[in-house]
Amino acid sequence: MTRHSLPVRTDRRHAPSRPGYLPWVVGGIALVLAVVLGFTFLGSGPASTAGSDAPPVVDVSTLPLADTYGVIDGAPVDPSADAPTDGVVVHPERRTPVHAAPDGVPIARVEPTQFGDVWFPVIAEQGDWVQILLPSRPLGSTGWVRAADMERATTPYRVEVHLGSMTMQLLRDESVVGEWTIGIGAPDTPTPAGRTFILGAFTDAAQDFSPVILPLGTHSPTLDTFGGGPGTVAIHTWPTADGFGTAASNGCIRVPQDALEELVEVPLGTLVMIDQN
Repeated sequence: MTRHSLPVRTDRRHAPSRPGYLPWVVGGIALVLAVVLGFTFLGSGPASTAGSDAPPVVDVSTLPLADTYGVIDGAPVDPSADAPTDGVVVHPERRTPVHAAPDGVPIARVEPTQFGDVWFPVIAEQGDWVQILLPSRPLGSTGWVRAADMERATTPYRVEVHLGSMTMQLLRDESVVGEWTIGIGAPDTPTPAGRTFILGAFTDAAQDFSPVILPLGTHSPTLDTFGGGPGTVAIHTWPTADGFGTAASNGCIRVPQDALEELVEVPLGTLVMIDQN
């Protein structure tokens, strides 16, 4: 992790992005990244409707927001933090409640946007419900949402980060299409292991070490805050070669420029698996 400023969170709904592209306006600079190319859209179900046996209506706006700034008490912990998924990702079509279990207690809400449209990896399905990874604290938080409230797609990509060997692999359809030596967190500020995902992308005019920063849906296990932000772990470049093959960051993953150029083409919501190998 390196000092940078996350865009300010707002609860304002944004206009939908042009299909295939996600625009961000950060510091007056419009950034357009083709990060959703590669999705295979499977369609989405109709909006869920209340029936005679429907649970009591919840004021979703009163639930805590499960974003990179949020802390969601009662969120289930990822039960299989070292298992790949089949690439299914979902996008909330509206403000949507997150539950602790199918038909369970609502514990949070998700919004359609954060750093642009937000997509969540699906890690389990049960009936009309899907379990997703959340970008909030505690580490490894998950939750259940109604499938009918989500747009559904698949991504053929997966990112694997191997802390022991300080390498990153980019896979497409289970084939390695890129591999790089990277920099990782120092012993006192380690990069957390587990399953997470590419949450978004933004530029930060206050720094010049990386043209684009890719925040992940995970946080530093030792820093509650960093540089005024919530300690979000991100992927970014580094201006000198000594930033690679070393454990010297505050938790972020430093990658070469050519790696970043590949990663900005990967769909949002793509799984990032971080292990000790």
